[in-house]
Amino acid sequence: MTDRTAVHQIALIPWLDPAAIIAAAGPWALLVVCFIVFAETGLLVGFLLPGDTLLIMAGLLSHPSDVAPNGVFGVSAWVVALLIGLSAFLGGEAGYLIGHKGGPAVFERKESGVFSRRNVERTNAFFERYGGLTIILARFVPIVRTFAPVAAGVGHMPWRRYTLYNFIGAVIWGFGLTMIGYAIGFIPFVGDFVAEYIDIILLAAVAGTIIFVVWHYFAERRKARADAAEGRAAIGAEEARSLTLDPQVLEHGDPETRSDRRD
Repeated sequence: MTDRTAVHQIALIPWLDPAAIIAAAGPWALLVVCFIVFAETGLLVGFLLPGDTLLIMAGLLSHPSDVAPNGVFGVSAWVVALLIGLSAFLGGEAGYLIGHKGGPAVFERKESGVFSRRNVERTNAFFERYGGLTIILARFVPIVRTFAPVAAGVGHMPWRRYTLYNFIGAVIWGFGLTMIGYAIGFIPFVGDFVAEYIDIILLAAVAGTIIFVVWHYFAERRKARADAAEGRAAIGAEEARSLTLDPQVLEHGDPETRSDRRD
């Protein structure tokens, strides 16, 4: 029996036993992951959250081990990936609905650590370059994946077209990255490490998520203060309307931008 196995079997305080913690937290851990994925595209504060790395980690944590026979979440990797993909899709639909119902007023806010004109302009630049395909590509671009659904809704991109792109993006990003993380676990030395230290990896994932959110929040706050110092502290009604994309851009991208790329 290894020292590590002995630690798992002999816990001074029963509720500190890694196996007990994982068994109790499994369903809740999956719920938290799904909520984070939903918030990434469904809520305007979602860009503060870690997306890509969290999905890879969720796939890794779905591998069985001594302390988690069915993986940390207690269900198969296929179920985990499907639920994450569904959360990504629903988040995208929620973001579109917010933009569609709220209109340009959604952009009419004061600069803050969770919302800025700069983030919307960056998203608009993606639409001007790639048109509707932005909804798919944005899944892999932090910040843009949060604001793209809202911008599409504000600009009244045809819902059926948007939903198709949203579905494709959710499958490739949500389901796909999770399964890639699971596949990585089959690499011999990676699989052995995950099986041996899955409880430590879980704690590291939680701590890493918290650190990422806090760091990103204060980084955005610094950017907001810099914008305020330049006199760009607020987005008025006229500016908000100017941030609304033309339906032609939402569908095909900006013609001038595309002709520039051909030249």
